[in-house]
Amino acid sequence: MRETSLRKFEGSVAFARYEDIRSCIVRDFEAGGVAVIRKRNNRIKSATMGGFLAVLTACSGVAQAASYTMYRDPYCGCCEQWADHVRAKMKVAIAVDERQDMASVKDRHAVPSSMRSCHTMVIDGYVIEGHVPASDIARLLRERPEGVKGLAVPGMPLGSPGMEMGGERQAYQVIAFGPAGNRIYSNHN
Repeated sequence: MRETSLRKFEGSVAFARYEDIRSCIVRDFEAGGVAVIRKRNNRIKSATMGGFLAVLTACSGVAQAASYTMYRDPYCGCCEQWADHVRAKMKVAIAVDERQDMASVKDRHAVPSSMRSCHTMVIDGYVIEGHVPASDIARLLRERPEGVKGLAVPGMPLGSPGMEMGGERQAYQVIAFGPAGNRIYSNHN
């Protein structure tokens, strides 16, 4: 039986059985000791879900207790760059779920149509839509403002995390959305 190791920050090792994962790719990032679990076509046996949760807990427990799941179209490259930004700044593990029908993911998580971008992340009940900087995500998780379901950066502004294009930058806003309505959460110039 082949096993893939996942290192924690302290150097201890957790294992996931490769045969049970099958359609998943598990990568170990040496820098920062953060693992990424990639789920394709949402095909994971229910018997292995406990194993995945154990692996995610082991990898992200040092940084934060919340789980991070990013939904993305498999053909979009900027999503991985944004996820790398979040991993580096927040020291968390991110489960990546590749879907071709992203509209259904956004509908399920009630992302307003005017706020939609290329990827959607779910963290501890919050929805993060698009290229939201890690500092704003950390602030949301720390402050937990009432009436806010999530944060969004509509579109794909140049210079936002994952959309770096040399020195080109566009000013953009992070919008908080939810039952309390939409409001500007932060400005980035």
